[in-house]
Amino acid sequence: MTILDKVLTRRTILKSTAIGAGALAAPAFLSSGALASSGEVNFTGWAGYPGMAEKVFPAFTKATGIKVNFTEQPDQDTMFAQAKISLETGASDVVEPTLDRVSAWASNGLLQGWDVSKLAIDNYAPGLADGSAGERATIEGKKLFVPSVWGTEALVYNKEGFPTEYGKASLGDLFDPKNQVTVRGHSAIAAMGRFLDSQGKLPKPWIDGYKDEKTMVELWDIALAEAIKAKTNVVQFWSGENEAQAAFRSNGAVLGLCWDSTGFNLVKEGYAYVAPKEGAFAWNQGLVLLKSARNVEQAHEFAKWVSTAEGSALWATAFSSNPVGKGGIDLMDPAVLEFYKASFPGDAISKLYWWPDQAAWFLSKRGEYADKYKAA
Repeated sequence: MTILDKVLTRRTILKSTAIGAGALAAPAFLSSGALASSGEVNFTGWAGYPGMAEKVFPAFTKATGIKVNFTEQPDQDTMFAQAKISLETGASDVVEPTLDRVSAWASNGLLQGWDVSKLAIDNYAPGLADGSAGERATIEGKKLFVPSVWGTEALVYNKEGFPTEYGKASLGDLFDPKNQVTVRGHSAIAAMGRFLDSQGKLPKPWIDGYKDEKTMVELWDIALAEAIKAKTNVVQFWSGENEAQAAFRSNGAVLGLCWDSTGFNLVKEGYAYVAPKEGAFAWNQGLVLLKSARNVEQAHEFAKWVSTAEGSALWATAFSSNPVGKGGIDLMDPAVLEFYKASFPGDAISKLYWWPDQAAWFLSKRGEYADKYKAA
């Protein structure tokens, strides 16, 4: 059972409607050393999630005395570029990429390993910091990544402009000229590739394109050509949360391949979020410690706090996604639970498509394909 299975099936009675005003009043999970610590940590994360600065960081500071200096970035490419600069400036300590990117960060010499003796690995829900995910997060014997939140990328749709439902909704709908859509460049090509794969129209399985460059080029050439044919229905490309929401609110999109947070944030405006019948893309987001980090002790306290029930629930609420800490689900807003139950009915969970590892060579080529698609 994954944590999302639990989100969809567990009935939870909360003592408050949000993360519990008072849930963090007694930080018993912290060591005496943590309580005595002070200083700051420089954190680079995702733009478009106001709950981080409004609730998450103040709660962490209250629990530990450590101030968070937050730098917002719209996407991982920008985070990656900033991390390279930080090797010289030391401006960032901790960054929040997704697990599939860690090998590329490591191969570029950006990271140092976490000292697991200063963390609380047992805090994490099963399958997120151990098992195959734990193996992917460990390179050359060093734990380079610890999870912070996880979620999905699926279909956001306007209930009046594009009425649909689970079992009917498909990745192929993104490429129907009748639908005004918003997509992220590389995700759209991957969606086309997976759609073609589901139709038996590729010479090899789509997943094989992540293994070597020759196979990637073979498959992505096909997917790119097909995606370009249908590009006239794209009203806006997005790269971050703010752009994705604007595509629906301002530019007329009725359908999009977007993060779960986008779908949740638009629910009250007549939109819904559903997994395509081919399976939703799924991502595992987490914290990496830069090689040039100046505030290493504070960074470890930060990562450890995020793994607690309280910290992980606050973090997941800010992203409208899933907590990584054991017990975090018990502190989630009921509205988030209802959202996921509606978005992933039936066998949707068993069809989750976790983004494969994406090495530096793959990311470079993927960027080229995304640029060609957007420029066509």
